[in-house]
Amino acid sequence: MIYNPVKEAFSRQSEVFDELEDKNEILKWMRSITRKHILRHLKPGDKILELNAGTGLDAVYFAGKGYKIHCTDISEGMLQQLAYKVDKLNLSELVTYQLLSFTELDKLGINKFDYIFSNFGGLNCTDNLSDVFKHFSKILLPDGRVTLVIIPPVCPWEIAVMFRGNFKTAFRRLKKRGIKANVEGVEFKTYYYSLRETVKTLGPRFHVLETQGLASISPPPYMINFPGRFSNLYKRLTQIDESVSHSFPFNRWADHFILTAEYKEQ
Repeated sequence: MIYNPVKEAFSRQSEVFDELEDKNEILKWMRSITRKHILRHLKPGDKILELNAGTGLDAVYFAGKGYKIHCTDISEGMLQQLAYKVDKLNLSELVTYQLLSFTELDKLGINKFDYIFSNFGGLNCTDNLSDVFKHFSKILLPDGRVTLVIIPPVCPWEIAVMFRGNFKTAFRRLKKRGIKANVEGVEFKTYYYSLRETVKTLGPRFHVLETQGLASISPPPYMINFPGRFSNLYKRLTQIDESVSHSFPFNRWADHFILTAEYKEQ
């Protein structure tokens, strides 16, 4: 896959990325749920590798918890924003960064990790998950863990719009060859992966520890005005979402799902 459009799109967005999230209550809720999920699986002293780290929102958070984290991203603009934060917050001993695609993890050139993390559908930019996952066994320590946040093919909120006659949106994720996304005027393809497909691609040495849905009952993040217009309803929907997020089918039919697995050498 050619990643140049992805690099360009997110470099353009890098200067406003944090501001966009700060204005989006749904995204902030989703990120908080993801962080809680990860903290359940991190061990004291774990060294983290973050893929598609963006501006370092999560890196700064986990560094604040005392973890060392090495951030990778293909967007120069995103890493510039991350570098600014590292310098401003004096985090250079905890947060390092590298311009690198998640398909080229053999070029890391540093020690192995206890934990690999990829948030908010970054991996949906590849048309072949195995191009990424094939590196994991080489860079993870025994009993190391991975947490992947991926956009699946089935999202109840999107399917529901077919009742308004919007069949294009309702079933767009089901296209096997991906669909066009547009970020800051730059088009690139995104691909959707089911939980089952993701687990299969990881391979038999990865044992699933936890799966969780994000925004299955509550609305997806592009419905940015929903929390403000229907604050009480939104609060109730997120409460229900959290209560069922580990149960089938809500742990896989959602805007995103979270998968955590542990690597076993034997």
